[in-house]
Formats: sequence, structure tokens, C-alpha cells
Amino acid sequence: MDFAAQFQAYRDRAEQGLDRLLPPGTTRPARLHEAMRYALLGGGKRLRPVLVLAASDLFGARHDALAAAVAIECIHTYSLVHDDLPCMDNDDLRRGRPTTHKQFDEATALLAGDSLLTFAFQLIGRHYAGQPGLAAALTREIAEAAGSERLVGGQMEDLLAEKKTNATAEELEFIHLNKTAAMIVVSLVAGGLCGGATDAQLDGLRTTGRHLGLAFQIVDDVLDATADTATLGKTAGKDAKAGKTTYVKLHGLDASRKFAREQTDAALAALRSLPGDQKFLAALIESMASRLN
Repeated sequence: MDFAAQFQAYRDRAEQGLDRLLPPGTTRPARLHEAMRYALLGGGKRLRPVLVLAASDLFGARHDALAAAVAIECIHTYSLVHDDLPCMDNDDLRRGRPTTHKQFDEATALLAGDSLLTFAFQLIGRHYAGQPGLAAALTREIAEAAGSERLVGGQMEDLLAEKKTNATAEELEFIHLNKTAAMIVVSLVAGGLCGGATDAQLDGLRTTGRHLGLAFQIVDDVLDATADTATLGKTAGKDAKAGKTTYVKLHGLDASRKFAREQTDAALAALRSLPGDQKFLAALIESMASRLN
């Protein structure tokens, strides 16, 4: 398997889906749809849609997973647009470009984020109307992952932990499991649902995603403390400046690197419990850890 070529093939498929399925920029009101497209089509790793497509293929791709992949990337992007707003992280740079509120304005960015979140569920309803069981399962899983107890709850606790001097390891894990890992878990689960995975196999995907999500965020914490802005495509060192609770702040760089490796190994172990050709997903999990090398 040529990992780089396979990743690029999945990424290209995701990019084409994002461009095709999102409303054109000329759709009224044009400014809103231009901002949605600016936020969504501005590059990025596309890790989540790649995970959806790869997990679906792992189980035989019974149903087309592209719409689910696009829906999850819409939700991920909305969360970034809102994270960057002055009332949240107040950042000027995302994916190497001005953030959406800098390119447009705060009100437009807020509404573009709202619209991307809502469009994700429009897309699920439209695309999977002929498979009502699948549509219901995808809606349930994605809504739970993006809701007040997971993604948004993690964002809230992340804000509450700023400048906190007595944050605990349990509080930090809650933030990372929900603000980051929840959408990685649901990416694998959505792909599994489209592929035809059993309940037991979906549980295996959840475990894989939980460990991968933690590893991914720990690596991000380390990179924020050690890499430069040009490398990251976003403002480096902003976590420390904001006083955020991170693995580096709580445990230090060496321990954080060790934790990232442990979570990566746990994700690989969970993946091995699943059927099918796991080589691509295993290589992808390893590539997330190798960002520290």
C-alpha cells in the first residue's frame, strides 16, 4: 500500500464532495454562502472525512459515505469558525489564511458557522432519505458528538479552564475527549455505519477513535508549544498565552510525548480487533503521532 497516494485519493474525494455538495457562493444571500465556502474550502488536513471514507471501505462500503464525510467536516469547520471569534480564542489565522471573521466580519462568521452546522443535518436528510435507518443512525451519532455534552461541552470546559491554576488531569481529559476526540470517534463510527459494521465492530471503532482523538490533541498541545506559526498554519503559542489547560501545561513536554505514544499504541491495538484490511488506517494513526518527529 502507498499510504501517501491513498490518503491523497481520499482527500481529493473529500475536497470534490465539499465543493459539489455545499451551496454555490452565488446562492442568496451570497455573502453568507461565500463565507461558508471560504471557511470550508480553505484547506486543512481533512482528517475527519478521510476517516469516514476509510472506515466505510474497511467494512465494504455498503452505502456511499461521502455525504456523511462532508457533513462531519462541516461541523468541524463550524467549530473552528466559532473558536476563532473574539469572544472565544480571538485568533486571526486559520489554515494559513485570515480567519473567517477577519476575512468578512464577526456577524457573518457567526452566521456562517451556524449555517455549516445546520447544513450538515440537511445533507444527511437529503442524501440518505432512501435509507431511513442509516439516516436516523447517522443523525443520532453526529448530533450526540456535536452537542452540549461532547463537542460544545468540551469547548465550554476549555474556556472555563483558562487561567485556572488548579486544573486536574480529569478535567483536561474531559476537554480533550469531547472538544477533539468526539468528532474523531464519530468520523469512524459514521464510516462504519455506511460500511455495514455490526454493533460490536462499531464499539471497536469507538475505542479506536477515543484513543486516536486523545493522541491527536496531545500532539497538537506539544506542537503549539514547540512549532512555529508557518508550520502550524495557525498562531503558535496561543495556548500558553491564553493560559489554557493543556497536556504540556499540566505534565510537561516529555510526559506529553510519552502520553501521545501510549494513546497511539492503544488506538492501534483497538484497530487490530476489527476485520478487513487495516493497513491504511494503521498507517494514518501512526502518521498522526509522527508529527512530533
